[in-house]
Amino acid sequence: MAAKLMHAVQYDAYGGGPSGLKHVEVPIPTPKKDEVLLKLEAATINPIDWKVQKGLLRPFLPRKFPYIPVSDVAGEVVDVGQGVQKFKAGDKVVAFFTQANGGGFAEFATASESLTVTRPPEVSAAEGAGLPIAGLTAHQCLTQAAGVKLDGTGPQKNILVTAASGGVGHYAVQLAKLGNTHVTATCGARNIEFVRSLGADEVLDYKTPEGAALNSPSGRKFDAVIHCATGIPWSTFEPNLSPNGKVIDITPSPSALLTFALKKLTFSKKQLVPLFVNAKAENLDCLVKLVKEGKLKTVIDSKYPLSKAEEAWAKSIDGHATGKIIVEP
Repeated sequence: MAAKLMHAVQYDAYGGGPSGLKHVEVPIPTPKKDEVLLKLEAATINPIDWKVQKGLLRPFLPRKFPYIPVSDVAGEVVDVGQGVQKFKAGDKVVAFFTQANGGGFAEFATASESLTVTRPPEVSAAEGAGLPIAGLTAHQCLTQAAGVKLDGTGPQKNILVTAASGGVGHYAVQLAKLGNTHVTATCGARNIEFVRSLGADEVLDYKTPEGAALNSPSGRKFDAVIHCATGIPWSTFEPNLSPNGKVIDITPSPSALLTFALKKLTFSKKQLVPLFVNAKAENLDCLVKLVKEGKLKTVIDSKYPLSKAEEAWAKSIDGHATGKIIVEP
């Protein structure tokens, strides 16, 4: 297929936002050893995608220009590289690309076999594409950092989810409720009923005094905070934490990393934990199965064709999406 061309969207330099994206025709990639070639059916944008474009991770990412962004996709296997055992042409899958490689804003892309999982017919391409970064972040926050058991066993925990209507937040609320938890959530006023519908026990409008102070309406102290918002100082969290409570920060700022170090150095029982996602296929497979069983849903904010990738990019940068933004080749 390498001789054939495909439509893709890429950028050639840092910056530029939506207008920095360019529509191009490029050769369809060939799968290398242990890779599968996918005909993409859906991709989803995560904030990390446009943060890389802004240059926030330079000089590490992207490794070279031009760069085709986006790492979370669903599609159909059309070819396999040498050594691939688990997949064959015709298989429907969900895959996660490393930020170093990217490739999701295209009609075809290659994925590592080790970061690709089967997608059953009950899970649509859009539902599957939403899962990798956002779903894995929520899963890792809850199961590893917060110690919540998704089978409902284990002691009850009080969990706070900030920015609960966003990509990571909406998964975090649902996954937390699979465990033995009481969930308090924050979001904007327009999303309060939506976040309740995900299973949150208490929902705060972050713009009210109670919401800004993160005070649980029932007076609970939080064992763990899944912190998906930005700009909330440690001093706001600390009085709301249980004696061993922790704030799990998915976008740690330099000041958050300083707090993390200070809490470690002073042996504080209340901790700030910066979270860096370790993507594992078995965890992605677990999320896909939960969607299949109806225990987890991907809420889709909006869908755009690849021809309008700039509009989807702008919507993500705006930061007010409810759930996931999907782009379909």
